[in-house]
Amino acid sequence: MAKSYKLRTYEILEATESDDRTAEAVNVFLLILVILNVTAVVLETVESIYAAHKVLFNYFLDISVIIFTIEYILRVWSCNMDPSYKNPLLGRLRYVLTPLALIDLMVILPFYLALAFQTDHRLLRSLRILWTFRLLKLHRYSQSLQTIIDVIKAQQRELAMSFSAIIFFLVLSSTVVYFLEHDAQPQNFPNIPATMWWAVLTMTTIGENVYPVTPLGKVVGGLIIILGVATFALPTSILTSGFVDMLQRRREEQQAKEKESAEDGP
Repeated sequence: MAKSYKLRTYEILEATESDDRTAEAVNVFLLILVILNVTAVVLETVESIYAAHKVLFNYFLDISVIIFTIEYILRVWSCNMDPSYKNPLLGRLRYVLTPLALIDLMVILPFYLALAFQTDHRLLRSLRILWTFRLLKLHRYSQSLQTIIDVIKAQQRELAMSFSAIIFFLVLSSTVVYFLEHDAQPQNFPNIPATMWWAVLTMTTIGENVYPVTPLGKVVGGLIIILGVATFALPTSILTSGFVDMLQRRREEQQAKEKESAEDGP
C-alpha cells in the first residue's frame, strides 16, 4: 500500500502520464505559485507597495514556503520510483544533488536560515537573492522552457565551440589593443583584463566613451567591431537552427502519432 502511494505521488509530481488530470492540476497549481512568488519578490522591492501590504507579503511567503517544503519532501520520498534513483539511500542522495532538486532546496532554504539567524539582517538580505531561483523551477512545468533546455543540450558541442571562439577572439583582440594603446592611453587601457571589458563592449556594439587613438589601434578597433558582431552572432544562429530542427522533429512525431491513430481507428 505504501508503495502504491509513493508511486502515485511520483506520477503526480513528475507528470509521467500526459492524460493524468490530477498531475496536470497539481503542476499547474505549482506553476502559478512559482509565478506569484516571483511577482511578490519583484513587488516587495517597491517600498510603497511593500509598506502597505507587508503583512500580506509575509503570510504569502509563509504559506508558499510550507507548500514548497512539502513538495520537496514528497519528491525526495518518491524519487526512488525512478529506476535511476532506485537505491533507498544512495538513490535519494543522487536525486538531492541533481540541479532541479538543488534549485528546490535553494527555494526553501533561505527562509529557514532566516529563522535561525533572525538578528542578522545582512544575512537575510543576501539570502533573499536566492528566491530568484524560483524562476528556474518554471522549466519543470513549462513545455516551452523545457524545449529551450532540450535545444541547448542538443547543441551543446556547437555552443561550446562558438563560446571558445568568442573567448579566443576576446583574449587576442584585448592583448593586441592593449599593446597598441597602453602607451597612448594608460588610464583607459591600464592592463589586459581591463582592456577585455572594453573589447566585450566593443564586440557587442554597446560601446563606451573609450576608443583607440593611435592609427593602428583604430584599424584594429574597426576590425574588432566587424568581426565581433559576427562572432557573437554564432551562438544565436546555432540556437535558431536547433529550435528549427527541434520543432520540425516534434511536428513529424506528432504527425506520425496522428497517422498511427488514424490507421488503428475504425
